[in-house]
Amino acid sequence: MKKHCCDYMNYHANFTCGIHSDPFDCPDNLILFDKTNKAYGLIIHDGGSSIIGISFCPWCGAKL
Repeated sequence: MKKHCCDYMNYHANFTCGIHSDPFDCPDNLILFDKTNKAYGLIIHDGGSSIIGISFCPWCGAKL
């Protein structure tokens, strides 16, 4: 498990739902962290698999 910029980002970037296997189906999954590219994104819960890339933490403001 990667340590992220703050406890909130650490929780959300490493979140695993016990009910939904797909992060796009889980309303509690807010952040998608791509371990390969080390990129962060906000999940758009509109029934698809869209994300919006982010460069700063929404909780602490640190540069990602």
